[in-house]
Amino acid sequence: MRQIERIAKERLEKLERLEEQGASCYPSKIKPHQKVKEIILNFENLKSKKVVMIGRIRNIRKHGGSTFLHFEDPTGRFQAYLKRDRVGEELYQTFLDNFDIGDFVLFEGMLFLTKKGEKTLEVDKFQMLAKSLSPLPEKWHGIQEIEERYRKRYLDLLMNPEIKEKFILRARIISEIRKFLEKEGFLEVETPILQTMAGGAAAHPFKTHHEALDIDFYLRIAPELYLKQLLIGGFGKVFEIGRIFRNEGIDASHNPDFTMLEFYWAYADYEDLINLIEKMFGKLVENIFGKRKIIYQEREVDFTPPFDRVEFYEFLTEKIGANPKKLSDEELKKIAKNLKIPVENKPRAKILDDIFKKECKDDIIRPTFVLHQPIELTPLAKALEGNPKKAARLQLIVAGWEIANGFNELNDPIEQKKRFERELKEREKGDIETHPFDEEYLKALEYGMPPAAGLGIGIDRAVAVFTNSKTLREVILFPLMRPKK
Repeated sequence: MRQIERIAKERLEKLERLEEQGASCYPSKIKPHQKVKEIILNFENLKSKKVVMIGRIRNIRKHGGSTFLHFEDPTGRFQAYLKRDRVGEELYQTFLDNFDIGDFVLFEGMLFLTKKGEKTLEVDKFQMLAKSLSPLPEKWHGIQEIEERYRKRYLDLLMNPEIKEKFILRARIISEIRKFLEKEGFLEVETPILQTMAGGAAAHPFKTHHEALDIDFYLRIAPELYLKQLLIGGFGKVFEIGRIFRNEGIDASHNPDFTMLEFYWAYADYEDLINLIEKMFGKLVENIFGKRKIIYQEREVDFTPPFDRVEFYEFLTEKIGANPKKLSDEELKKIAKNLKIPVENKPRAKILDDIFKKECKDDIIRPTFVLHQPIELTPLAKALEGNPKKAARLQLIVAGWEIANGFNELNDPIEQKKRFERELKEREKGDIETHPFDEEYLKALEYGMPPAAGLGIGIDRAVAVFTNSKTLREVILFPLMRPKK
């Protein structure tokens, strides 16, 4: 019998033994107790007083008639001390025979300091709160276990405190962003996840079916079109933080479901977005880290405004050694093929974008706005004043990660219709990631949308940078995984 199976069998026998003795190993009601953090902070006032504490046993050290152990609750770790002479022979033996690492236990007793100065609870009574039937792994963090870590995130969090800290930091980052936007006058709203048409981004959607209505729906690829309808309805500043779903491949910077922040701002333009982003990220980093500089993969990233700016075409020209505007379609495709970039059924603008992502993005470390991409890439954006081939658009790239994307929102319903018609033609040629022809959105635009700017921020990517993580799987609690066979 494998060792793990043997231990599991022994633990099940311990559970049955405790229940035969009349103990409830999974009680519904728990006695009032104090958190570890509270005990540590108020130790001097509580010393030599009786307290009740609970937690999961993390280690046990037996020494004949006495046993030391550490247990932890969500606020911290503490030491407990059981002595045969204090709890009695029978209870002491019950503990030795039936309690294991991983069990959740309630302890009652007196607080004292050991000779080494460690804050400790001398136990008078104890109670099982939840018996652990499988042993916790001794070693978990390593290359061989990387896939298993993501599949069993609960063990990853238990065995690797630094992973848990990443998700605590993630929650704080989202909280800080939310507080910043609310302070700037933005209203948090919610838009549908199930949509009759998947619009607002260049992405392939997941499809599902509603039985009662007997119609197909799509999981949203973006909340954009609904949020802009709120501008039409009279709201001036709105935002949403929520899950987005895109039927695409999985790699270090992509997961089929992820968290996105999108906000829309009436009577603003992309220059206003730039100023707001610089302010938001500067304050965010300072509030969390106490300064405006962080280290990502051994390189310093400085979030002190103003951020750098580069022109899309100029930067691309520098990297490939040729002006893309002067290259024929065949010359451009040849460059792409040499870089092992697929070109079949792709319009020129998307090939340019793919080359940029492969050749330029990773070289950008300091927060940098990449400006004025080809207008064909953004059918929902306004063209740059005086240059109809470029979009009034920005991308924020940090440490090689595309963090944000924003632009002046197209509010001309006639022009928007032409864009949708062009997208429809590209779809007929085989490009499945084109924007659908959305008549409902066009009708809404006809009622009038104010001049506006909008922005999307990939929360997972931002968190990856702030937590020094190489892949989104490190900052998504339960990343999508291929089922084990």
